[in-house]
Amino acid sequence: MDHPIDVSEAAGVRYLHFGSDWVQGAMRIARPYSLELAYTREMMAGLLLREREPWPETLLLIGLGAGSLTKFAWRHLPHCKVTVVEINPRVAAMARQCFKLPEAGPHLDYRFEDGARFVARAREAGERYDWILVDSFDPQARAGALDRQPFYRDCAALLGPRGLLGVNFLGRSRGFGASVARLEEAFPGRTLVFPSCDSGNAIAFAAVGERVDGSQEELKERAQALKKDTGLNLLPTLARLEQAGHFQGRRLVL
Repeated sequence: MDHPIDVSEAAGVRYLHFGSDWVQGAMRIARPYSLELAYTREMMAGLLLREREPWPETLLLIGLGAGSLTKFAWRHLPHCKVTVVEINPRVAAMARQCFKLPEAGPHLDYRFEDGARFVARAREAGERYDWILVDSFDPQARAGALDRQPFYRDCAALLGPRGLLGVNFLGRSRGFGASVARLEEAFPGRTLVFPSCDSGNAIAFAAVGERVDGSQEELKERAQALKKDTGLNLLPTLARLEQAGHFQGRRLVL
């Protein structure tokens, strides 16, 4: 894809842009492995929905950006095999140059191709992943084929028996109700949409197989352990979910 890839800095934070004001990723220079943007932190909330270790053993990331999710998983989930699919190799080159993206290795693999085509081919090959995270937009902040029914159906088929899908929806201009409807059609009765962040992003999770069923106390304990182990604080996310009425009888069920 031949579009500009720009970097800006302000107040100790480095930002990635694709030739527009839309932020495609960010890194606090003093803390390069932390998740600077609120929505990226909430994309990691899957670590609260399933008991950790050995879950997840496999993670598929669709969209690289500045590499925030990739770096977090590489650093804090050493038992997990991470596969990153990015359509534009120039994005990876910029992420290595300016955002401390790690090189490929035994537990980290990069694939430079269209995400929807990768998922469709992986489905045909019978591959399985524990966790899929989708965070990919073009320079006009459009998700294209990654927000269509065939893609979500392919993701559902790729997930293992405790599988989770996490998707970043961006609804600053048009809203994301149609996107949620498409996701719910592919995962009937198994979706959860987080309250929107101030940036206009909203994270949705969808599950297959084993039920997600955790009490507020259990999820709080997991959040406290995650904060201790990685520095990632998802306690505010749990509070937002509670305020939005997502707990049924003090339990989160998905």
